[in-house]
Amino acid sequence: MTATAPESAVRAVTTEIADNVYAYVQGDGGWCLNNAGLIAGGNGQSLLVDTVATERRARALRAEVLRLVPRPPRALVNTHFHGDHTFGNHLFPEAVVIAHEQTRAMMDLAGLHLTGLWPDVCWGDLELTLPDVTYRDALTLHIGGVRAELFHAGPAAHTTNDTAVWLPEQRVLFAGDLVMSGTAPFCLMGSVSGSLAAMERLRALGAETVVPGHGPVGGPELIDANVAYFRWIAELAERGVEAGLTPLELAAEAGEGPLEGLLDAERLVPNLHRAYAELAGAAPGEPLDVGALFQEMAEFNGGLPACHA
Repeated sequence: MTATAPESAVRAVTTEIADNVYAYVQGDGGWCLNNAGLIAGGNGQSLLVDTVATERRARALRAEVLRLVPRPPRALVNTHFHGDHTFGNHLFPEAVVIAHEQTRAMMDLAGLHLTGLWPDVCWGDLELTLPDVTYRDALTLHIGGVRAELFHAGPAAHTTNDTAVWLPEQRVLFAGDLVMSGTAPFCLMGSVSGSLAAMERLRALGAETVVPGHGPVGGPELIDANVAYFRWIAELAERGVEAGLTPLELAAEAGEGPLEGLLDAERLVPNLHRAYAELAGAAPGEPLDVGALFQEMAEFNGGLPACHA
């Protein structure tokens, strides 16, 4: 079952990927165009996985959810702290918001900082809503008879606080930004080696359907594609260090690598910075200067990356 969300400008499509399990996919999956998920259990109970970046998009998501289930979700899982996955929380006041313990801390620290990166985006009237319930390693939710297993894919991959949502009976994985589809993976706030370790953990689940954080839904081949990208980044960084090149210099001569045609290819620059830091002995997820590296990425891109939120 497929349907377009209200207001065609939001470019969101909902698809039923298993019985009463839905993927909400926004646009092409570029910057701030993330995916969400809905798990509809018995007795009218439901679980929402992630929200979206702007007030307008969050209202469209809420309308779509209420088209599919008889009452608002009783629970909402944030897969990590980034605003494109969390800013819409406040428009689901009926839900208990659940996330990794570091997600709450990082959301509180970051606030609405993301809105300042793209000041021309119409973010709307946003209110930061932090998780009500946090966990450390793993947590199981029972939503009207549907079992949803949450686990922390740490210590660091996309970020330090990534949650994967696994439905073992349906063989469906909501991967958050651990997995990208058609758009470049991004580990500036996480780890290259940690991302590769997380991919192996996700692959071992045996998922038949993988809902990435951004881009089209697929199967285990999405995990394979992300592995190929991160292996390329690791190998490229080793060659760059040996050649005495900076990450920006290396990116300028590297080409597009094994996944030609990915959206947001400019993420190569901060990803290489992360790989260089790890080669120099930095711990996975050790903070880097995000503002400075975002500016360097924009320099490589020839301008601010496009955000169509």
